[in-house]
Amino acid sequence: QVRVVESGGGSVQAGGSLRLSCVASPVIDSCMGWFRQAPGKQREGVAAIYAGGARTLHEESAKGRFTISQDNGKNTVYLQMHNLKPEDTAMYYCTAGTLQACVSWASSGPDSGTRFGTWGQGTQVTVSS
Repeated sequence: QVRVVESGGGSVQAGGSLRLSCVASPVIDSCMGWFRQAPGKQREGVAAIYAGGARTLHEESAKGRFTISQDNGKNTVYLQMHNLKPEDTAMYYCTAGTLQACVSWASSGPDSGTRFGTWGQGTQVTVSS
């Protein structure tokens, strides 16, 4: 079973950038995703990547500012975040799942992540105004 470990979170001012990393072991799974959860709010999908990195999905909150990518040689999935806003403040989680998880996301949205079976411990992102 794939295990994932996130890193790269931190505190930045609005307009700043961060790059989150997710190392998967032993290898990147068929579908990898990033979710986030702010205090008192439901977990929400941010972006996903599948088909060996050829296909990506970005939710509206991420479009134009965040980019998901993967480096197969490093078994690492990245979430590059630019122009961060205070409302991006949340715990960010990396997740891994079967191809069906991404296919379902593409057709009907990320749900709350119930289609994914593996989760990391999360990395905190805090954006101040």
